[in-house]
Order: sequence, then C-alpha cells, then structure tokens
Amino acid sequence: MSARVKICGVTSVADAALAVQCGADFIGLNFYPLSPRYVSLPTALEIRAVIPEGVWCVGVFVNAERAAIASLVRQLALHAIQFHGDEGENDLRGWDCATIKAVHVHSHQSLPQWKQLPADYLLLDTYRLGRYGGTGEAFAWECAEALPPQYMSRLILAGGLTPQNVATAVRAVRPWAVDVASGVESAPGCKDPEKLRAFISNAKTA
Repeated sequence: MSARVKICGVTSVADAALAVQCGADFIGLNFYPLSPRYVSLPTALEIRAVIPEGVWCVGVFVNAERAAIASLVRQLALHAIQFHGDEGENDLRGWDCATIKAVHVHSHQSLPQWKQLPADYLLLDTYRLGRYGGTGEAFAWECAEALPPQYMSRLILAGGLTPQNVATAVRAVRPWAVDVASGVESAPGCKDPEKLRAFISNAKTA
C-alpha cells in the first residue's frame, strides 16, 4: 500500500482544496501562535468546510492547555490531535480522537525513547534548538529503517521532505505516512501548487 500524505501548515481554503484534489490524506492546521503557519479559529473553520469525508483534519498543538485543545477538537470535529511540543504521557491520554506525538530526532543520532508513549501514531521530525518543527531540515532516515515492522504501521516520517527526496525516503523507511510543510511552499504558509502535486504523486508512487 502506498504511503499516506499529510500536508501540514495549511493556512488557506485554496491550499486545502488543492491538497485534497491532489490526493492528500490529511490536512494539518497549526494552532501554535508563534508559528508562521498559525491559523485563527475563523480561518480554520473555513478550511475545515472544504475538507471532505475520508480526509483527516489534524490540529497541531505545541504545549497547549488541554481545555483549549478540547475546544478546538469539538468546534472543528478534528480527526486527530498532533502534539508537537514537550507534552508528556498524561497529556496524550484520554482523548476521543486519534493522537499523534512528534518526536524530535537529533541529526545522525539514534531515535529517542518513544515506544512507551501512549499515542496512536508517532511522527519523527528533525530536532533544532528553539524550534518545534517546520525547519525544512532532514535527519538521518537510516535510524528509522532499523525499527521493527510493527512500528511502521504507526510511523509518520517528517523533517526536510521535498518533492525531490520523498520517494527515496518512502522506499528506505516504508512509513505509514509522510508529513510536509515547508517542502511544498513558496513562502511560509503558502503552498506551491507544482511542488504540492509533485510531492503527493512522488510519495504515493514510491
């Protein structure tokens, strides 16, 4: 089965509609106020309205209050919560929708301890001091290749993926899904149609 594709940091209705048209399986909306891809609730509601059945709407949060997350899950009917900060085990428990925990991997180092985390899916992203994702930098995928097959069914690969390297990454790691934000942009939060089409096509045909 081909890898699923998550287009993250979507900030406009047009970009969401195009991503869906091109075959995206997940649309990620960023609710971290310090991110250049942050979306307000009114914008998120407009984007949510064009996401059809069968495509997940994922809310991305960084060290957010539980009540604030729960409110957005309810108002936007989110399919999944992506915890992209320093959240602990207790933060990941007790949700009625799917949960994704980002694990930040240091370049050329082995994976951090993550198997015990109570999340439905694990997202591997590149570590960079003071940044919570969106760096456009890759880590050494080789460290993920060695994972036992049972973990691949819950693994989302991110960090520095582009239309040019996503097929190589998918063939090497065979993750459940791949995630991209900056790799398909012309500017932060603005998706490039050509890059978007190429990324999704290359990921799914690898």
